Amino acid sequence: MRLENDFLCVEIAEHGAEVTRIYDKQNETDVLWEGNPEFWKRHSPVLFPNVGKTYQNVIRANGVEYPTVQHGFARDKDFFCINATSNTAFFMLCSSEETKKVYPYDFTLFINYYLHGKELTVEWVVKNDSKETIYFTIGAHPAFRFAKPEEKKADYVLKFPGKEKLEYILLDPQTGTGVPEKVYTMELENEMYPLSEEMFAHDARVFDHTQIEEAWICKKDGTPYVGLRSKDFPNYGIWSVKDAPFVCLEPWAGRCDNVGFTGDISEKAGINKLDSGRQFTRNYTIVVA
Repeated sequence: MRLENDFLCVEIAEHGAEVTRIYDKQNETDVLWEGNPEFWKRHSPVLFPNVGKTYQNVIRANGVEYPTVQHGFARDKDFFCINATSNTAFFMLCSSEETKKVYPYDFTLFINYYLHGKELTVEWVVKNDSKETIYFTIGAHPAFRFAKPEEKKADYVLKFPGKEKLEYILLDPQTGTGVPEKVYTMELENEMYPLSEEMFAHDARVFDHTQIEEAWICKKDGTPYVGLRSKDFPNYGIWSVKDAPFVCLEPWAGRCDNVGFTGDISEKAGINKLDSGRQFTRNYTIVVA
């Protein structure tokens, strides 16, 4: 599936309804990570029905345990394309007997794309098709590659407009779940923070409490390269792999479990609760400078 205008060419796969390419025509640059498995085989997967890991890789719902995988199953499912034009595409994934073996609820997940100018807006709609309340987290995971093959993290900075500092937590290395008791401060200089390999020495940095609504990857001199706007997302992840020429900006509605959490999914901190017949909607926008 291809969306295209005078500025951008966007390619989307039905597998995972995942954007696989964002090409900037004016600068003749691929902005999205190409999925080289040497570092990371994905591009921009949706994380549903769980962001990150659950503690002990299970969820508990109504007294029953269900196995989970990191970031959920939606990214590995084939979506159905409902409709597409030159600048829009609409995809749908429905629950099935297979999904109910690992997630006990009936749902429909829509992923909608809107291309306008140098911006790509991604919209999620989760519809509760169950007769009971459903619980989930959902998140984005776009990876942005650096403009030139020889560039490294040290050639870029992150910019957070309007911010002087941010607070983050890290993941427990044994379980991949959050450690909220230990909070770190990320001091910014002129709203900016230098990218480096050391930034990701302990995996992702996780930002709670709706701290980030706009983030930019900029050249070292502050020139904007690519940004992401995301309102009403209480959680955010920033992640990369050692020596990889990309960085992920990840707005999340909910996140991984906290380390040691063994309660019912309805009791999870930050869980999204959706009553029968209702819909949950969020969107974010990728902006190419």
